[in-house]
Formats: sequence, structure tokens, C-alpha cells
Amino acid sequence: MNEPSTIHTIRTLPKSDLHNHCLLSGKRSVIEKYYGKKLARFHAQEAGIGDLNRWIGKEFRPFFNISGAFEKGVEAAFVQARFDGVTKIEMSIDVTFWKMFNIHPDRIVAGLKHYHQIVAPEIDFRPELGFSRSLPLRMLLSCFEPFLDYHYFQSIDLYDDETAQPIENFKELYRFAKSQGMKCKAHAGEFGSADSVKKAVEVLGLDAVQHGIGAADSNEVMKWLADNKIQLNVCPTSNIKLKRVRSYKTHPIRILFDHGVKVTINTDDVLVFGDGVSEQFYKLLKAGVFTISELNTIRENGLEKN
Repeated sequence: MNEPSTIHTIRTLPKSDLHNHCLLSGKRSVIEKYYGKKLARFHAQEAGIGDLNRWIGKEFRPFFNISGAFEKGVEAAFVQARFDGVTKIEMSIDVTFWKMFNIHPDRIVAGLKHYHQIVAPEIDFRPELGFSRSLPLRMLLSCFEPFLDYHYFQSIDLYDDETAQPIENFKELYRFAKSQGMKCKAHAGEFGSADSVKKAVEVLGLDAVQHGIGAADSNEVMKWLADNKIQLNVCPTSNIKLKRVRSYKTHPIRILFDHGVKVTINTDDVLVFGDGVSEQFYKLLKAGVFTISELNTIRENGLEKN
């Protein structure tokens, strides 16, 4: 990055988005035009993901009652990524989506392939399956099975309420994913402690952690993450909007970076939180959290081949 850095110039730079939930990451204007009405803006009343889940259920889930809404959601996600200058994306589809909305896995895979090719074929797209920590393991495994024959999805992620059930309950799922050659990620330390981040990595054999910012509370855990080269895919705007962090200036990504932890900057849910990767780089720069050179290092972290 070179001075002067603006949103426009940052958008022209290749960048990654490695923490992205596909159907919540579409360009809002594309979704609203197809829906025929505006989605209410998201505002959390208290810290946690409870208000987010309520917003999804009340505001966004009805969108999928419209014919072709799934395909439009996927298209909007690629439109947003291309607009933001993203050249590498790990983007997840919830493994239970096909059952919830009676959409066959054939259609899901076909939709992802089609809109990748017609909207943003230049993007290095790495499709991912997402698993809710709130659901029983057997249900998750039964929903996972139909996707295996496609040999299409490259990684898995575990998300939702970190306190829903013990992380040990998912060891079987992660062992199986590893045996299939899939990259293993999970949300940890979004609201949980530093120890919860280390435990998730050790128990599940994670290759990377989604969020992980709770690790900033422990020098020992940060050193362990740095020594073991565990990358944290951080989403600053999400952390602020969900009231985990007060501001960009006080975001613990700076502490993590200073302790040698490898971090990237990602969107999480653009449709909900409003900021692409570029906006977050810009806001962290303007808040004085990082220099241009440091942000460039973080940008390059996400683009490394792995």
C-alpha cells in the first residue's frame, strides 16, 4: 500500500477474505433489488450472537422463501467479493442449508460453481462447509455425508454459540474432515477466553482459527499460537458490531500482531455488518492501529499459498 490510501486505492489491491459466510456476505443492493424491499439495519442490543441470530431469523430467512433466492444470494456474495478486490476467498455454506430449505446439494454445488465462473472467475475460490455448534453431531454428520461425493469443498468451519456444547463433542467430525484432506477451522475466542482458543486448536487439530481474539488476554497463548504458526482470521467490524470490542482503536488485533501471531482481516458477514475487507483496512489505518506497511504484511498473510 502506498500513500495516499483511500477506500478506492485499497480496493484495487489483491486481498483475501478467509472468514466469510456466503449467504450473509452478499452485496446488499443486489439482495434488496431481488427481494423488492429493504432489509432492516442490524443493531446489537447486547454483546453476543443472540441479536445476530434473531436478525437473521426475522429479517433475512424469509428472503429464502422466494424462488431463486439461494442463487441470488450466491451471486451477490461473488459480486461483493469482486467489488472489494478480493482475489482469494474461503466462503462457507451451512451444511444443514439443504435440509432447511429443501435445496438438493446438486443445486448448491451447481450454484456456487456457476456464479463463481460468471461473476468472478479470477477469484481463487475455496468452498467451505459450515457446521453449527448448537446442533447434535449425528445431525451434522448426516448433513455432511451428501456433499462428500462432489470432492468440491476444501475446508470446514464450526461456528455459532461457543458455549453451546463442549468442543470435544466435535472431535469425530474433525477427524473425518482431516481424513478427507480438508482444511480445518473453527470459531473460537470470538467471545471465549484465551484458553478456549488453544483448546479448540489442540482438540480439533485446527489449521486456523476464526476470530480468536480472546487469545490477546494471554501472553502464553499468543506465544503458543505464534510458535505453532496458527493463523487467526480476524473480523474487526464484526467484533465491534457484536459489542465484543469497543472500537477499531482498542481492537486486540494490534496486541496479537505485536506478539507475533499471524493475523488476517476478513468480513464475516458483509450483508449484516456493512464493511468489506477494504473498509476495515482503511478504518484500522485511520484509527492509527496499524501503519500502511503493517497492513500490507497482514494483507500478504492472507494471500500466502496454503
